[in-house]
Amino acid sequence: MNDRDRIDGLQWTPAAKAKLKNIPFFVRPQARQRIEELARSTNCDEITPEIVEQARTELGQ
Repeated sequence: MNDRDRIDGLQWTPAAKAKLKNIPFFVRPQARQRIEELARSTNCDEITPEIVEQARTELGQ
């Protein structure tokens, strides 16, 4: 990973970024924000596909 993959102190895995790209573009910023909030609330510094999926489940998608 490089610094471009680290945003606001959170590292996104390539697989997590790929899952994010599957989210419709018009809700992607809100989804990204929720995913990052979830990661921070669980003291994670790396966004994984599991965190993306957990956020999706919590949002009822």
